[in-house]
Amino acid sequence: MIRILIAEDQAMLRGALAALLGMESDIEVLGAAPDGETAWRDLQRLRPDVLVTDIEMPGLTGLELAQRIQRHELPVKVVIVTTFARGGYLRRALDAGVSGYLLKDAPAEQLADALRQVHRGGRAIDPQLALEAWGEADPLSDRERKVLRLAGEGMGAQEIAAQLNLSHGTVRNYLSEAIGKLGVGNRIEAYRLAREKGWL
Repeated sequence: MIRILIAEDQAMLRGALAALLGMESDIEVLGAAPDGETAWRDLQRLRPDVLVTDIEMPGLTGLELAQRIQRHELPVKVVIVTTFARGGYLRRALDAGVSGYLLKDAPAEQLADALRQVHRGGRAIDPQLALEAWGEADPLSDRERKVLRLAGEGMGAQEIAAQLNLSHGTVRNYLSEAIGKLGVGNRIEAYRLAREKGWL
């Protein structure tokens, strides 16, 4: 049996994924978490073989979850199922040790086959995205990415500093670096461009 945990913040989709995958004779759905932090706790408690996760989730994104799994060397394979058809996301996912990356509009049987492939030690990557991913490299550091994401969500430098335990000046430096690297005029343009490229 392939023991899986699902992490997806949209309740209807979470339920649909669990129901669809639960119908497969060789797949057992151990649980379905509504956010990244819950998924992280469930991972340690349930010890699944494969985590099926979205990228954008409250608190801890699917990519941050994959990075944490990699850092703690948990024996869990990660398959991302997302609407984000951007090469930048795939590159970051592969850097975080993700074994599968599929789009939500792919047929359901493709997901089950991908899980089997990943469980056997293979990779399951959307082929069109794989080509795109080797285009432009992501110029942002992890810190620049975090700061820029919060700025794009409407936080001021002082709030970002408090949330990330940084000084106000350090936050301004990270934003300035990100703006410079992306060759744009301000933090909003930087956020927009980085989102478009899949770097956030």
